[in-house]
Amino acid sequence: MPLLMPRANKSEIKSRNTQEEKTLTSTDALSTTELPTTTQQWVLASRPTGLPTDENFRLETVDLPELNDGDILVANSVATVDPYMRGRMNDTKSYVPPFQLDQPMTGGAVGTVLASKSDKFQVGDAVRHSYGWQTNAVIADSEATPVDLNVAPAAAYLGILGLTGLTAYVGLTAVGEMKEGDVVFISGAAGAVGSAAGQFAKQMGASRVIGSAGSDEKVERLLELGFDAAFNYNDGPVAEQLAKTAPEGIDFYFDNVGGDHLEAAIGAMRTFGRVAMCGAISQYNNTGAPTGPRNLALAIGKCITLRGFVLGKYLHLAGEFQERMAPLVVSGKVAYDVTTRHGIENMPAAFLELFSGGNTGKMVVEF
Repeated sequence: MPLLMPRANKSEIKSRNTQEEKTLTSTDALSTTELPTTTQQWVLASRPTGLPTDENFRLETVDLPELNDGDILVANSVATVDPYMRGRMNDTKSYVPPFQLDQPMTGGAVGTVLASKSDKFQVGDAVRHSYGWQTNAVIADSEATPVDLNVAPAAAYLGILGLTGLTAYVGLTAVGEMKEGDVVFISGAAGAVGSAAGQFAKQMGASRVIGSAGSDEKVERLLELGFDAAFNYNDGPVAEQLAKTAPEGIDFYFDNVGGDHLEAAIGAMRTFGRVAMCGAISQYNNTGAPTGPRNLALAIGKCITLRGFVLGKYLHLAGEFQERMAPLVVSGKVAYDVTTRHGIENMPAAFLELFSGGNTGKMVVEF
């Protein structure tokens, strides 16, 4: 059955790719092929206070290293920007190491193998890896995963068929232990993880799925994706709007926002409710004391389980996810959106849009 293609965002940043290429002779590449000898890469120029600015990033052109045995040269075609990267800009201990000053930033990317000294990959293979934020990369074959662009577009492997989709699946299953018949509430529901989690929940037997988003257009899109109800959190207090859309309460909350959303969910939660704490984007750029939840004591009497998680602790579920959810994506039963920006020079701008609601679904940058 045909794959449901991602819907492009209406506003796209147009730019030219300024990647420089020079001729390099290699017996491991296609003959007469021009291979790049340099890459453009973004480095962390300074650490932000609050919301990052352009001054925190610097674009450099540097020489590529020679390939050693087991290495591949990859030309990136698309890279992802994600909210978790904001935490990596701080010099604090966390579940993932911080970006280092004056060193390349990293993140998911899909590209094409241009040269290979690996037995695992041939020239022309499409691969997914973690050396985004740059146009070209020399990487060890152990750090790359093959992808089939005949099955799905490159951006899908950074989103619904990649770590984004796996995050949604893990949060619903292993973390939150969603049950058939649950009433499910998802914040940040128009984002990449939230939109996937809502659709997965419906496929897994949720009796009602409710989402919150930051615009009327996004609310409309959630309803198109199969959410039973959705509301614009800018239209009034979250707790009041949630009470209207879930008058009998909720059983499960997939938290991408924190703050007032988590507080509202605790207030609406029924006995033995469960919360999968995936993210708290409302607090990532705070410089003062974080807000809420002020009603955490309700979790005691309601016997609520609140469980935070990071995907790295659940990667063993990747095979199960691919078996259960990937066919739903390929068949079109689960849809996904991609917001696309263009040009390596626009990566910081695309990243910062995540904190002002500029994306619907997955935000990627094409080179």
